[in-house]
Amino acid sequence: MHRNHRAAALAAVILTGTLLAAGCASSSGGKKSEEGGAAASAGKASTPRMTVAMVTHAEPGDTFWDLIRKGAQAAAAKDNIKLVYSSDPSGGNQANLVQNAIDQKVDGIALTAAKPDAMKDVVAKARAAGIPVVGFNSGVDDWKKLGMLEYFGQDENIAGQAFGERLNQLGAKHALCVVQSQGQVALEARCAGVKKGFAGKTDTLYVNGTDMPSVKSTINAKLKQDSSIDQVVTLGAPFALTAIQSVSDAGSKAKVATFDLNKDLVKAVQSGQVEFAVDQQPYLQGYLAVDALWLYKTNGNFSGGDTSPVLTGPAFVTKDNVDQIAEFAAKGTR
Repeated sequence: MHRNHRAAALAAVILTGTLLAAGCASSSGGKKSEEGGAAASAGKASTPRMTVAMVTHAEPGDTFWDLIRKGAQAAAAKDNIKLVYSSDPSGGNQANLVQNAIDQKVDGIALTAAKPDAMKDVVAKARAAGIPVVGFNSGVDDWKKLGMLEYFGQDENIAGQAFGERLNQLGAKHALCVVQSQGQVALEARCAGVKKGFAGKTDTLYVNGTDMPSVKSTINAKLKQDSSIDQVVTLGAPFALTAIQSVSDAGSKAKVATFDLNKDLVKAVQSGQVEFAVDQQPYLQGYLAVDALWLYKTNGNFSGGDTSPVLTGPAFVTKDNVDQIAEFAAKGTR
């Protein structure tokens, strides 16, 4: 997307400050596939039953994906869709899951392109088989090149720049950006954006996101090593909560801010332990991705005019506005 268009889109998101209601469900991660559709809905489509495969790069235990999955389930319930969900953090394994969906002759595929090169061939195979593919969450810079129909998510570089600019307003001087999965395009783009928007110094710290005790000790060690770090930037809610512990253990005066939300993170914003969070609305991403396939199959609709992504963030959640979504977060819906 053109830089001017990106800036306009970001301005629209920040000015509106729209915070949409959402929901969540449990997810086991790995290579398991399950049917969704258990979520309640106001009505149910009378259109023929469809099967949609949702394939993500979720790591086991990452609660962020619970929100995406629940949104997808809500749309599936409304649209008379059988939802088959599967995930694997490995790009190659994720591609195999997409191939399995193609072999099963599903009616549509929604996928994340955290490792775009791994998705290239299978997306082409899906198109050749007449199966529409939409992207969401990861791959905003690659969805068109991959030949996907639509994309729903946050422009991570723009979100990162806005994050960095907010740090400037808060007076931070030295930020530590903690990346829980090296090479994952969305995460790398976030840190790159922070570095671009932030006037101070930005260091990047890679941690093993599947081993939270290791994350805690690695951040702790870095803070003890460099006392000039006054800001810890995390790229997911669980890592922000762990960073709070690391800051305390290290005797550091660094503040913590993060991308993404969960109910515990909302409480941390309310208490002031976390300065702010950037919400990309994962429930909305999951919902729109599934609903878009239904709309395309039943009425030929597609969002973004085949040229632009549909942005679901960034929306800043601070102590000033967090109470507006706390009710939904307490129910596990944001």
